[in-house]
Amino acid sequence: MGVDRTETRWNGWGWTEHFDELSHNSAVWDWMASELGMSALLTTPAVPLSEIELPPSRLATAALNALAEVVGEAWVKASKFERASHARGKSYHDLLHLRAGHLDTLPDAVVYPANPLETLDVVRRCADRGLAVVPCGGGSSVVGGVTAECTPDQRGVVVLDTTRMMRVLTIDEVAMTAVVEAGIYGPDLEEQLGERGYTLGHYPQSFQFSTLGGWIAARGAGQQSNKYGKAESWLVSTKLATPRGFWTTECFPASAAGPNLNDLVLGSEGTIGVITEATVKIQRKPEAKDYRGYMFNSFTEGLEAVRTIVQARLPVAMVRLSDESETHFFRAFSDAQKPASFSRTIKKNIESLVLKSKGIGETPCVMIIGVEGSAQQINTTRAATAALVKKLGGKAIGKGVGDKWYEGRFHGPYARDPMLDHGLGVDTLETSTRWSNVPHLHKAVTEAIDQAIRDNVPNARAHGIVMGHVSHSYTDGASLYFTFAFPRDLNHEVEQWLAIKKAATEAIVEHGGTISHHHGVGTDHAPWLVEEKGPLGLSVLRAVKNDLDEAGIMNPGKLIS
Repeated sequence: MGVDRTETRWNGWGWTEHFDELSHNSAVWDWMASELGMSALLTTPAVPLSEIELPPSRLATAALNALAEVVGEAWVKASKFERASHARGKSYHDLLHLRAGHLDTLPDAVVYPANPLETLDVVRRCADRGLAVVPCGGGSSVVGGVTAECTPDQRGVVVLDTTRMMRVLTIDEVAMTAVVEAGIYGPDLEEQLGERGYTLGHYPQSFQFSTLGGWIAARGAGQQSNKYGKAESWLVSTKLATPRGFWTTECFPASAAGPNLNDLVLGSEGTIGVITEATVKIQRKPEAKDYRGYMFNSFTEGLEAVRTIVQARLPVAMVRLSDESETHFFRAFSDAQKPASFSRTIKKNIESLVLKSKGIGETPCVMIIGVEGSAQQINTTRAATAALVKKLGGKAIGKGVGDKWYEGRFHGPYARDPMLDHGLGVDTLETSTRWSNVPHLHKAVTEAIDQAIRDNVPNARAHGIVMGHVSHSYTDGASLYFTFAFPRDLNHEVEQWLAIKKAATEAIVEHGGTISHHHGVGTDHAPWLVEEKGPLGLSVLRAVKNDLDEAGIMNPGKLIS
């Protein structure tokens, strides 16, 4: 069970042995260069770990021995690989540093407690010695949430890796809840629940390499959140190890005894304590799953369909709508990976004619609707959604599109490493807003990212690709998720990213969106948090932080800058 980090990429995504088809397909990179207005792409490999010199650990032997007394000598690790693989998360910004071998932030040791008592003891011993503690599960943060940094007055930084805590402890089949250790990875959680016929149903794109505690700490969302909810929907209670001791939040189905304090843990990003256990709501595993594709002539038409489906409270698991740019990119990207042939050209022309015959133009938008449950529930919901989509101008394009998306739903992050190897930058960001503002916000952010890329590419003829989709929706609004690729300025990579990130986030704030829907705040969004929460709201968060973590050792620099 669990994930052996030595079999994963310390400076990239996923398994080391994952076969990378893209890197060996020159046609894809020729097509990508053309899409970005470039004559050819570059070759920009990552610096191997063997060529990187790390500074020595700042921890004295006495400090290392004190930690080993708690977890055992084998579980206090300070090897080159352990320190490098826990230095940062998996954001584009993080990977720029890691791939270049710029390990300017680095843990002095990585500690693996086996249970809550050991976790609390490690936190207290670090507090006694003035050491920062960075909680880490899968380490998949894309907002700088697990960067191993400390303040100037602290003596070093310890990454507290929770992934030895990976069991489903109890299942209450009457209340339909489970108590689970927070370091459990997604596949192990679903396997252990599945043995009893249950599921949490939380499947973020990082599912294979992220943990329950991380989902809670970042207030995460899974791809099927329409059915199973975001973290705040399925979390019942948490147990945290804080510098002041254990804190377990209330565990009632409902209560009017003041504010629900689970909301202080959700999205806390390790800044007030280490999440060690959680009680979560579970559901019966669905008997069947059905994912189907539809097409609309425009993003605006598709948005109206998503809103209508959700507000009609049809029990879908997912409604995902790609905008025109994302639809074009993934269709063209898929075509570019296949060898050119006469039969393929004929097939493509036939597909185009079929779409035209259905009233779909040259720049369509793809929607995927997923339904999970009993066969009867699926049939009823599928018929209702299909009728509604047809009424609003959408055209059914079959189950094959939905099946293809479902089969590859965790593969997207693997494309980033070969893109970085070819001199390209690729990043994502997300927001949410009310329905009446979704089209306006989508347009404003798309334009802001596009212009920022144009202003910061080294070649005046080059440009970026900006894509968006809706993947989480509610009766009052929806999320917007943006992916953008661009030629890197190899002499000013971090500055280029900062300029694009700043332009995008300021557009989000100016045009009525949240700075994050499910990625969290970390270091990347912290400068804008006061605009969203307000000075008084931020002072409340600071007061909680200062009370539970007076010395400021818990994940310094994240969330509250």
